[in-house]
Amino acid sequence: MKKEIDLSKMETVIGPETHFQGDIKTKGFVRLDGNIQGNVQAEGVIIGDKARVTGNISGTNVFIGGHVTGNVVTTQSLELQHTGRLTGDIHTPHLSIAEGGFFEGRCTMTPNTSQEA
Repeated sequence: MKKEIDLSKMETVIGPETHFQGDIKTKGFVRLDGNIQGNVQAEGVIIGDKARVTGNISGTNVFIGGHVTGNVVTTQSLELQHTGRLTGDIHTPHLSIAEGGFFEGRCTMTPNTSQEA
C-alpha cells in the first residue's frame, strides 16, 4: 500500500539533530526525523528511519520508518516500513507492515471514516 505524498501539504519538518519536547498539532503533513517526546496530530505524519518518538500519534495517514512508543490512530491508513518499530496500540481501517517491520501491541481495524469511495 504505497501512498503518494502531496508535498505541498508538508507544513512541519523536525530535523535529525533536533530534540523536541511538547505536542505538535497541524492540519497539513509533518515529517519527524529527530527525537520527539509528545503527541503528534496531523493530516499526515511521516516518521523517518532515524526518528524516535515517544507519544501518541493521530492522523489521516501515518508512515513509520523509525521507532515509536505510543498509540497510533488513523482515519485512513498506517504503513509500518521495514525499518519501523511500533510499541503501542493501533486503531486504523488499513494497516500495512513491511517485512522486517516490528509491531508490539493491540490492533483494532476500524471502518474508514473518509468520504472517498
